[in-house]
Amino acid sequence: MAKGILFSGQGAQTVGMGRSLYENSKTARALYEEANEVLGWNLKSICFDGPDETLTETKVCQPALYVQGYALFSILKERGKLSELKAACGLSLGELTALASAGVYDFATGLRLVAERGRLMQLACDATKGGMAAVIGGTPEDVQTFCDEFDIEIANLNCPGQIVISGDNAKVIEAVAASKGRFKLCKPLNVAGAYHSCLMQSARDAFAEFIKDFDFKAPEIICYTNVTGGQVSDPEAIKEALVSQVVSTVRFEDNLRNMAADNGLNEFYECGPGKVLAGFAKRIDRSLVVTPMSEFEEVPE
Repeated sequence: MAKGILFSGQGAQTVGMGRSLYENSKTARALYEEANEVLGWNLKSICFDGPDETLTETKVCQPALYVQGYALFSILKERGKLSELKAACGLSLGELTALASAGVYDFATGLRLVAERGRLMQLACDATKGGMAAVIGGTPEDVQTFCDEFDIEIANLNCPGQIVISGDNAKVIEAVAASKGRFKLCKPLNVAGAYHSCLMQSARDAFAEFIKDFDFKAPEIICYTNVTGGQVSDPEAIKEALVSQVVSTVRFEDNLRNMAADNGLNEFYECGPGKVLAGFAKRIDRSLVVTPMSEFEEVPE
């Protein structure tokens, strides 16, 4: 049966991630060793042993999630589980992993893109005082009106009733305080900055310059972009979407709905820790079956 594949985004990382892949799969082991060479620092050690504060840094957790997601994809492919793979998408950082899985660029090229994206976003975080909050129980229209009142932005449309807002930290805190009675819950998130907001503009501009000379290919399977929620296939359009995504709303709900509808899919693999996307899928459409995997024993035989 035809399947789709989903890749985790920042926030899903956890100390110990990938260790069982490295210990049990030659393919995964080779990818982690290559990653250390490409990056010039010991990603493997931080993923497996922490500390958590280091793994949580934007410049570290983005490569960590990319390598683990791609390793899981590679093991699935090796086991013949992706012969009917039709489409891919990811949540924010996960979109870059999805594009690698679709052959838009190879593993090492994707890792270089991810590492620079993470580094630039870390710099933007350090240079600004940004914050984010999760809004539970509001419609996109109501949350947009709410954001307009406080001069902040919608960062993520994850699933019905779960939206993330982003912007200047003082304004986000002010909005959280004023949210009582308007939404079921509005709570600040423990993040380093205001991702997917105008406070990431410096990262967006620098990433646009960095990415322009990379050679992208047309995807071998159908890919979806967070920026529009729809398909993207032209290599230059893919680059533009990755650049825009740094400051744009992540439309994951639209991604998943469109993946399912366009391709007649109701079965998906989720590659990455936390089972976050499987949770979103349940709220988006309960008929969708998502098999989440993070460690070796969770990968279907």
